[in-house]
Amino acid sequence: MTKTRLEAFSDGVIAIIITIMVLSVKVPDTANWGSFSKIIPTLLGYVLSFIFIGIYWNNHHHLLHTANKVTASMMWANHNLLFWLSLVPFATEWMSKTDFQTFAVVTYSSLLLICGASYSILSHTILISLPKNSPLQRVLQKFGFKELTSIVSYSLAIVAAFWHTYISIGLFILVATVWLIPSKEIEEKIEEKTNV
Repeated sequence: MTKTRLEAFSDGVIAIIITIMVLSVKVPDTANWGSFSKIIPTLLGYVLSFIFIGIYWNNHHHLLHTANKVTASMMWANHNLLFWLSLVPFATEWMSKTDFQTFAVVTYSSLLLICGASYSILSHTILISLPKNSPLQRVLQKFGFKELTSIVSYSLAIVAAFWHTYISIGLFILVATVWLIPSKEIEEKIEEKTNV
């Protein structure tokens, strides 16, 4: 399998995930603030999850470009990540419809934790397939800190939800900020590799 095919499949799944999420945002019944205010939790949940899915898409795109070839273990690691991402619309809608109540936020936090761990598995699978001490391998190794930060933050978000769910949301925003801009180093190393 080529990287292009794997990337196209992943892009399609992620596009469907975003489409499903936006379909859960229902139009208010009337044109007044009272009616609109009822859908604010749904809109906030949608925006938060859209940002996360967008971040995964951006970083996934860069990550796949580091691979020299696609292996069976990469395909399964990629399917694993996509499976957990496909549950984000369900968790988002539940969290939004319950006005960010504790158990729904714990479920959402747990899902983000699993998605983060799945991304780390895919990243590690690609990392071990690269030639030892190659420039791209060294760049990917640096992401271990970001991945660990995400996993710790999501774990804390699970615990924090039992105290106050807005602390969990703050931790989600922290993780999103860490990953918002994809690595320029990956872009530079890929550019160097293609120019050689």
